Amino acid sequence: MFAKACLLAALSLASVSAFAAECETTVDSTDTMTFSTDEITVSKQCKTFTVHLTHSGGLPAQVMGHNWVLSKADDAVPISTDGMDGGFENAYLKPGDTRVIAHTKLIGAGETDSVTFDVSQLDPAQAYTFFCSYPAHISRMKGTLKVIPG
Repeated sequence: MFAKACLLAALSLASVSAFAAECETTVDSTDTMTFSTDEITVSKQCKTFTVHLTHSGGLPAQVMGHNWVLSKADDAVPISTDGMDGGFENAYLKPGDTRVIAHTKLIGAGETDSVTFDVSQLDPAQAYTFFCSYPAHISRMKGTLKVIPG
């Protein structure tokens, strides 16, 4: 009986971890203005979600810098446009822009950065976009972040 109880407990733990939500992802950026993915799924089971941004290209941030910015879909282009005035030192984001939900710093070849944000502030009914705010990169470097119920 004890062996059966231990087996059931082990199977129960295995199934819980098999269904555990992934609460982080890695997105690579390149010198050809691309992200390695155009869709990220976030579970409401996650309290926070972390995006690790890498740059596998060979060019420095001043020439081919990339960041990862999250906003509501309708806000992405206006954020990118308004961010031009923010300049390189502000990652081409308008300082204090409340439409930006989360963002990494601008990185260049061989660099990495991460950003962690609170999943509770995301609404599964809302459309979200992630993009690079470096000038003109949003035209090719963007994707959809989907929020799913637990």
